[in-house]
Amino acid sequence: MRGLCYFYLSILTQVSSSTLKVIGYFGHNVTLACSYDSQTHGVLSFCWGRGMVPTSKCSKTIVSSQDGVVLSRQMPRYQLLGRVTDGDVSLTILDAQRSDAGVYGCRIEIAGWFNDKKVNTELVLEEAPVERPVTQDWTLTAAERQEIMTTSLTKNVEVGFTTTVEKFKAFLEVGNIGRVAAISLSGIIIILIFVFRRRFLPKRMVQHLHTSTAENIYEIQ
Repeated sequence: MRGLCYFYLSILTQVSSSTLKVIGYFGHNVTLACSYDSQTHGVLSFCWGRGMVPTSKCSKTIVSSQDGVVLSRQMPRYQLLGRVTDGDVSLTILDAQRSDAGVYGCRIEIAGWFNDKKVNTELVLEEAPVERPVTQDWTLTAAERQEIMTTSLTKNVEVGFTTTVEKFKAFLEVGNIGRVAAISLSGIIIILIFVFRRRFLPKRMVQHLHTSTAENIYEIQ
């Protein structure tokens, strides 16, 4: 009979407990979850300890609370940051150190035989990962490519026009004004000579023909 009682006791103990694994980082805060339904049970007493939850109470108790009031706290780094009266009795360890790694047990005392809720949590601490700058990969859409090509073409035209204007200004400096004037004057003289030959040379040839004809007639007479 006694063996049968221990058998049922072990079954009930396993059903009412669970095991979790939490990974935290050195120098950071880490939270070990533990909660219950306060609307069903009301505000309950609980405790946190180092090590697996034993048959009663907590092993090496670090935090204990009765009816929502904290009775003891081993270190200030152990904090209850959740709403205890709402059933959130999670344990937060501030500025986690290497010595904080290990197993933690949370016991919530629920009225009745073997009704206590037990949560065993193994805390594993690691070095915090090195933060790297985030780079975003993106692809240009057709509209964006067209906009870039248009902008580039406009800038090239503006640069080319600006360069041409600058060259023309440089050409029209004081040292080149005389050359421009000489070239222009030479062109004008050439044009005048061409016009003069076209307009006056035929008249002289006609007069020469009339004179030659008159002399021939006089000689025949």
